[in-house]
Amino acid sequence: MKLGVCYYPEHWPEADWADDARRMRSLGLSMVRIGEFAWSRIEPAPGGFDWGWLDRAIKVLGDAGLGVVMCTPTATPPKWLVDLKPDILPCDEHGRPRRFGSRRHYCFSSRTYRAESRRITEAVAGRYGEHPAVIMWQTDNEYGHHGSDESFSADAVSAFRNWLAARYGSVAALNAAWGTVFWSQEYADFSEVDPPQATVTEANPSHRLDWRRFCSDQMCDFNREQVDIIRRLSPNRPVTHNFIGDYTRLDHRKMGRDLDYASWDSYPIGLLSEGSAPKEEKLRRLRYGDPDFAAFNHDVFRACAPKWGIMEQQPGPVNWAGYNAAPAPGAVRLWSWEAFAHGADFVSYFRWRQASFAQEQMHAGLLANDRAPQPVCDEIRQVTDELGGIPEIRKDQSRIGLLIDYPSLWQLEIQPQGNRQGPLWPARTCYKACRMLGQTIDILFPDQEFEGYHLILVPALTVLTEALADKLARSGALILATPLTGARDESGRTAAPLPPGPLANLTGTRVLSFESLPKEAAFAVQTADSKLTGHIWKERIETIAEVRGWFEDRAPAYSVSGNFHYLAFWLDEDSWIALLRQIFESLGIDHVETGPDLRLVKAGQMMFAFNYGPDTEDLGARGIGPEDETWIIGAQCLPAAGVAVWTISGP
Repeated sequence: MKLGVCYYPEHWPEADWADDARRMRSLGLSMVRIGEFAWSRIEPAPGGFDWGWLDRAIKVLGDAGLGVVMCTPTATPPKWLVDLKPDILPCDEHGRPRRFGSRRHYCFSSRTYRAESRRITEAVAGRYGEHPAVIMWQTDNEYGHHGSDESFSADAVSAFRNWLAARYGSVAALNAAWGTVFWSQEYADFSEVDPPQATVTEANPSHRLDWRRFCSDQMCDFNREQVDIIRRLSPNRPVTHNFIGDYTRLDHRKMGRDLDYASWDSYPIGLLSEGSAPKEEKLRRLRYGDPDFAAFNHDVFRACAPKWGIMEQQPGPVNWAGYNAAPAPGAVRLWSWEAFAHGADFVSYFRWRQASFAQEQMHAGLLANDRAPQPVCDEIRQVTDELGGIPEIRKDQSRIGLLIDYPSLWQLEIQPQGNRQGPLWPARTCYKACRMLGQTIDILFPDQEFEGYHLILVPALTVLTEALADKLARSGALILATPLTGARDESGRTAAPLPPGPLANLTGTRVLSFESLPKEAAFAVQTADSKLTGHIWKERIETIAEVRGWFEDRAPAYSVSGNFHYLAFWLDEDSWIALLRQIFESLGIDHVETGPDLRLVKAGQMMFAFNYGPDTEDLGARGIGPEDETWIIGAQCLPAAGVAVWTISGP
């Protein structure tokens, strides 16, 4: 487990570099990321490379004992390249170029830019691929950010048509898959098909679903070209990309197949401000972040590549959110330890020194503008000391899996059906309920193996294939599916003959109709043991399975057929916890009520506790803690933003 930092030697006087490196090492940092935005300094003019400053920077960092994470600089093509080859720019939905002056100003489909990306990657990897200080590579920076996942340039239109031709073979097959007979949308040739852009009203949802697939595939192809070059020129060094938290426009699992590490950029307070949580919740979490935000993303990216880490960890106020509060004392330490508890190999803080110019002047670093250390340095130093006394953290398979996939998330974005909280909301709701019962959860994707799980949650997995249904049936786990699961086929059409499609026979259930309701329009569901509350989504089903829950009119609401449980309604938070508690008890899964702020993470034979609230948590009062009262970190009384670790026995 390593700590690191993001550094921009090109921003600072060369006379400061050696002292910066020395101070990094004194904090316990052992890795440093550089170069992701440095193209204009690496190649100031076409073909005119200036390697001297970067050679010296890498030598200074390496001589100090820091491993360098070297980046490809393709997130910021320089002005001379834009002027020389303007067709590299992305275009908005009206075909207008998005201009130079910020970042991510390129089109993934631009054939010109693909060639330039390969050229600069070859140059940088050729120069530093075998350098002893370079320990890892990062491709580009935050693919898809700022709406850069899609471009409507001429190259993008051409590439989309070729992608469709490869997918469908004939335009007749495309027409059938998309249902283009509706509203006279039929095509006679692939050359007639444009991206779903600037339409008068809603574009065809199947068209939009394939556009999402295409845009994600373009990002994956772009990344793969760089990875292939790096592997050839820098053998035996791992490659990563720094993904964005809660970002659903890119199939991270697919891109992760080309990477050694999936890393992501963790900004718990910044992204809380930008999220859809109620105002009161945002105020309560103002300086701590949502207790399930970072953890959820940790588990997503843990499932995307062989290893994972945090490439950018928020160390203080950011500059880009609606509001930018400072983390509570101890919060950065908590976030760091939480990442390690979920299996991270490294945590790297963004950034070393706060910039005094340009767009990120208000983004805090570990040092202030004048190079004075910020208070967060004390927290990092504490994490460094604590790492020396903790055993190796091992992540074993959990007993609970939560299944997601990107086509289903895209479908939920395209047709949200009353969901105003984003496509991840169903998965996040289930994840939170499990965590409030003290559970550690594995995020699963359809191409993974499911054996060994006691429970697999399938929340609104709209696009579900026969192969996936068979895999769920073979898993031996209890499968809990919710409304909209299996509602669409791979083209985005309603599953035949009715939802839940491939799960219909396994659940003994068919969905006759679906309605979306205001959150406030709650309704009751009665089970044999309790009364549950539903809202937002409600289905009318017919079933030959055992009925365990009924709507107020005695229509079936919850059916069970063998290991398959089907919910025809969406539960409110309290009801999710109540239902999962019953299921855990039936499966022999130990659980503990953690309340809104406390979270537990099991890692091998260690248990971690994190207090995301402003008040002290008495772990003993909840029956939590080591039997022999020996704590590796912390104690029974866990202060605000506190961390506790202890050894456990048993599974």
